[in-house]
Formats: sequence, structure tokens, C-alpha cells
Amino acid sequence: MSATISIPDPVMAKPATSLRAWLVCLSASLFFFYEFIQMGMFNSISAQLMHDFGINAVQLGYLSATYFYADVAFLFFAGMLLDHFSTRKIILSAMVVCVAATVGFALSSNIWVAGISHFAAGMGNAFCFLSCIKLASRWFPPQRMALVTGVTVTIAFIGGTVSQTPLTLLVQALGWRHAVLTDAALGALIIGIVWYFVYDKQENADANNQGMVNSSVKSSVQFALRNWQNWLGGIYTCFLNLPIFLLAELWGVMFLVQVHHIPQTRASVITSMVFIGSIFGCPIAGWLSDHLAKRRLPMIIGAITSLLTILLIMFIPQLSFNSLLALFFALGFFTSAQVISYPAITESNPKAYTGTAVGLASVLIMGGGAVFQPLFGWLMGLHWNGTIANGAALYSAHDYLLGMSIMPIAFVIGLVAALLFKETHCQPYHSNP
Repeated sequence: MSATISIPDPVMAKPATSLRAWLVCLSASLFFFYEFIQMGMFNSISAQLMHDFGINAVQLGYLSATYFYADVAFLFFAGMLLDHFSTRKIILSAMVVCVAATVGFALSSNIWVAGISHFAAGMGNAFCFLSCIKLASRWFPPQRMALVTGVTVTIAFIGGTVSQTPLTLLVQALGWRHAVLTDAALGALIIGIVWYFVYDKQENADANNQGMVNSSVKSSVQFALRNWQNWLGGIYTCFLNLPIFLLAELWGVMFLVQVHHIPQTRASVITSMVFIGSIFGCPIAGWLSDHLAKRRLPMIIGAITSLLTILLIMFIPQLSFNSLLALFFALGFFTSAQVISYPAITESNPKAYTGTAVGLASVLIMGGGAVFQPLFGWLMGLHWNGTIANGAALYSAHDYLLGMSIMPIAFVIGLVAALLFKETHCQPYHSNP
């Protein structure tokens, strides 16, 4: 990642307006949209990957998790870069890496090439959401951060929705390799949009440093590590995000096909409801938090309702198609309270340290995918009887129940983190030290 490449800035000199601020942040969020397609595509191609590469659930979990390994490895580094260099240059460079890696994944001849390519895509992903948060914190006042963050995450979840039924239909029509190449072409288009609309906001020294210490790599890292708000916010979002990582992005379709005997296309419709629920839930959660001037209370409510919903999914037998649609939608809607932790973290740190602080939290968040996707597969394999159907492993309802047991435990831990989180009342750090 080069932070010194020269990229033209066609609109840098124009004055800031609310419309321009939205154009900048919404265009940047298209990178987040694209990355959610990369994260969610395994749900649509998992059976094909297991068949073509001759792998089981544990190996598939590790292949999917290579994305998160790279994400975790580079997130903190990405946060530090964003605190010291042009967000515009970084986001464009990261997108180029991600699109090139997507092409490599589509053309991979074995699991090792696929893993390296997916790892490289994860490197690009390390910069996308942090870039969006950095831009939002510069272009919008703190009182609107939760709403802007909610809209940004909503756009990302639209990408997650695209990775479900639409991608499943595309895979059925073209095969998984050509479908992924089509996805890479979409990424190239988004690079052009980001290049044209996204630019850094110039701030005078006084506005950028009011009541804050000078930013340096050492001081930003030390502050971020010592601030418990960053750890608690990261833990909360990590655990409430698990339905995305485990059901919407990897295991949900297989669970519905093998346990509830739902055809793959209809199963992808159900898993997409997690994203659709989040599409509605994120802006509502962000608006409600801003309106109440509270971060902690909506986070607590989100953890409790998420826990109740996952228990219904796990322990009510023989759920109908419509019931599953409703429950998966509710799961996405309630877990969208996770979006509140991002503005809460920015409000708990000096403005000069935003990237590093959110980077630390994001390491914890994406670490959930790196750890729990393989763990889910390992738990399923504990009592697997070795049955193979159509070249793919066939697991029982009990096997899936073991894997899904991760989520209620995680939601309880998330609830504890929310209870310990210090309320910021939507105030920036200099007035809420």
C-alpha cells in the first residue's frame, strides 16, 4: 500500500456543502458495498467450492477465513495510515488490490491459489470501512455520525444481499468462476466512481487540533490501546456481527438446505433477510441513537433482542419458510445495533486518533470472522458421521446446533460489553474526555 502515489483531485478546492459531504461518503461506501459481496459470496458458492477443490466444512471455513486473517493483520496498520495520509489515495489503492485479488480467486486452480487470492482481497478490505469512518468524521458533525454510519453500513449490507440470491442465480447461469469475474468488473466500475467523487476535506490547523494532542504513530497507538471504550466497542460489534459472518456469509444456506430441506435458491432468499433486516435496522438504530443522544441504551436493547431471536431460530423445530424469513429478518434488524458502537468509539477518542481507534476495534470485529468461521466448521465436524452427498459433506441438525451455539454465548458477552460501555451522549471527545 503506497501512501505517496499521485492521484488527481478534481474537486479538492471546492467548498464543503451538505450535498457534497453526502456524495463523498456515499461514494466511498460503495467500496464497503463491494467488500460485503466478497465476504458473502461463499454462501452462494460453498457447495461448488467444496466440490471443485475436494474440501470439507473445516477446510471451507479456513478458506473463507483467509479473508479475515488478512483483514485482522492489516486493520491496525490501515488505521495508522489513515491518521497520517490521504484517505482518497489509500481507498483507491486498496480497491485496486481487492479487484485484482477477486480476478485471481475466479481463476484459481486449487485451494492454495484461492486462499492467497482471498487473503489479498481481505488486505484491501482492511481499508474500506475505516476510510468511510474517517471521511464521515471529517465531513459531518458528531451529532450526525450515527446516522451517517448507519447509512454507510446499510449500503454495505445491500452488497451482502447482492451476494445471496442474485449471486446464486448468476452462479447457476454462468458458473461460479464467471460469476466472480462479473463481480470483479463491478469492482472496476466502483473504482471509477470513487476516483471521481471521493476526496479529502481540508481543515485548518485550529479546527483540526482544538483541545487535542499532536498526532504521531506512537501516541495514537498508545492512546487507542489504553482506552477501554475501544475494546468494549470492538467486542460488542464483533459478537453482534456473528450472524453476518456465520449465517449470512457462509453456513446459512447449507444449514437451511440440509436441516430444513429448503431448495438452495429459496434458502439464499432466507439468508439475505439478515442483510435486508440490517438495511432497515442500521439507519433506524443510528437515527434513534442520535435522536436520544444516547449510545449505550440502544446497544443493550440490541443485544437482548438478538439473543432472543437466535434462540428461537435454534430451538423451534420445523419452522416454515415464512417463519424463517421473519426470524432471519429480525436477527438482522436487531443486530444492526452494532452500528452504534462506531460513532461511540469516535466520540471516545481525540479526532486525530480516529483511524487508529476504529482500527483497533475493527481488528476485534473482523477477528470474529477469522476465529468463528473455522470454529463453526470444527464444532459441526465433532460428531459428523462422514456422509457425503453430491460431492459435499452432509451434516445433521445436531451438528449445526453445535456450531450455532457460538451465537447465544456471543450475544451474552456483547450485552456485558454494552453494560460496561461509558455513555458519550453523542458529544465529541474534547467535550467528553
